[in-house]
Amino acid sequence: MVQHYDALIVGGGPAGSTMARTLTQKGYRTLVVDKQTFPRDKTCAGWVTPAVLDVLDIDPQDYARNNVMQPIHRFRIGMMGQDAVENDHGSEPVSYGIRRCEFDHYLLERSGSERAEGVKFKSLERTEEGEWCLNGEYQAPLVIGAGGHFCPVASFIGEGPGSHETAVTAKEVEFEMTPEQSERCQVRGDTPELWFCRDLQGYAWVFRKGNYLNIGLGREDPDNLKNHLQDFVQGMQAEGRIPEELPSKFKGHAYLLYDHAERPLIDDGILLIGDAAGLAYTQSGEGIRPAIESAIMAAEVIESTSDYSAAALQPYADRLRERFGQKEVEKQGGLAIPEWAKMRVAAPLMKTHWFTKRVVTERWFLHEHVPTLETAS
Repeated sequence: MVQHYDALIVGGGPAGSTMARTLTQKGYRTLVVDKQTFPRDKTCAGWVTPAVLDVLDIDPQDYARNNVMQPIHRFRIGMMGQDAVENDHGSEPVSYGIRRCEFDHYLLERSGSERAEGVKFKSLERTEEGEWCLNGEYQAPLVIGAGGHFCPVASFIGEGPGSHETAVTAKEVEFEMTPEQSERCQVRGDTPELWFCRDLQGYAWVFRKGNYLNIGLGREDPDNLKNHLQDFVQGMQAEGRIPEELPSKFKGHAYLLYDHAERPLIDDGILLIGDAAGLAYTQSGEGIRPAIESAIMAAEVIESTSDYSAAALQPYADRLRERFGQKEVEKQGGLAIPEWAKMRVAAPLMKTHWFTKRVVTERWFLHEHVPTLETAS
């Protein structure tokens, strides 16, 4: 028997759970469909800014009672092959380290939505009533794609994930250190480390959250990713900053940067949010804040209309552009800076406290210049 809902949300990550919670609180009957069962492992460096916690109405102290919540006060930043610069951002946390397996489960649990976990996307078809039917089991007038870079809903309405877009490919590992490893590890919990590749095509990170350590590297050219990661890890081990023995398997994932994404965001009765829409910040690759904000903006557009045609949902795409700016792929003209010039300037800048603190950290990674999202509620 087919089950009827007001909205089907494909993907239970931060974007999907935020959408589910926002709509459910407004009286919509929603269903979150995810191929995995929560809590599930999720590859992600894992940190959230106070702006994210504010819009999600999460108290850090309350969350920390049952979950990892690592306050961040400093950053250690450098270009590979150079000495790092360490900057202190004050007594108040400027960000928090979280474990995505815990964070995503927490958000989904509190969403209040019905859930179909462990259910793979198999088919999406139009019914005679003009609604959508997922897997021949779940029906609704609206489908929201929130399944990340490889979201099947994104593939359904476009040419397919990554078909003509430049994606960042990353490999990382997160593990709990032994007491001996924890004692020897020189990386401090309140001070994540960011190391930029000399060709400016990506960066690596080492991030400690209590006894958990996350190590990874992401690049826009995936061909040399394995070699770059291997060199970085060996260098960190040689300096004694990370344990010599690491789990052998680094997990890979991919995401689209907002400036480079060319995906359609809407169709009749369909919306894409979060990484499925390609909204990760261009400089840092962070996707959690854009994911959550896109879900809230989409929910407000949904609430404002009973017409789910592409034309009626267009205000969502307009709000995204207003919030995140015009994409580089949409811009015409302008002065292109040669790559050699960028690299020549970057090396000395990465040695300065002003650039690493005011630009790299506060602007690129913390987005302190971006005000908290204003909502209709």
